[in-house]
Amino acid sequence: MIPVQSLSPHDRQPRPPVDGRALRSVCGSFATGVTVITTGGPEDGAATTVNSFTSVSLEPPLVLFCLHRQSRLRPVLQRSRGFVVNFLTRSQEGLAWKFAGRESARLAEVPHHRSAGGLPVLTEALAFLECRLAEEYDGGDHAILVGEVTALGTSEEEADPLVFYKGAMRVLNTTAQARG
Repeated sequence: MIPVQSLSPHDRQPRPPVDGRALRSVCGSFATGVTVITTGGPEDGAATTVNSFTSVSLEPPLVLFCLHRQSRLRPVLQRSRGFVVNFLTRSQEGLAWKFAGRESARLAEVPHHRSAGGLPVLTEALAFLECRLAEEYDGGDHAILVGEVTALGTSEEEADPLVFYKGAMRVLNTTAQARG
């Protein structure tokens, strides 16, 4: 058993709150992949760019992402109870920016098809995970959404993934490294 250390009086002092802009800047030093989450039916299909995605578990197959509570995607997702995580390629940077803003592109304006489960999948994505919404947790000004993976797929073409780092879209050039 590991002994529990008691806190010194200095450790009990309230600390000033962390500045949100400073937190965003520091977290920007962590490179992440870029995904677009898609959901909804043919009449209400919607999408938003997300980089807060992670795999959670293999058994059962679970993933999660975080979504701002005021996101336009949230009510559509809550109605459909399912979503698709689309992993973007270098050539989809423009698409990532289109779905990143409050006034984003309409899903009907971009190439996509429907999965076997009826959810929208971006046609040119590097890979995708189709998920059933399993849980939603409070995450402050965001909701933490956990999905059970029900289907998946990858592109047949080799492509470089799109990466977000220090506030900018970047490329992790994996195909050149594989050849070199």
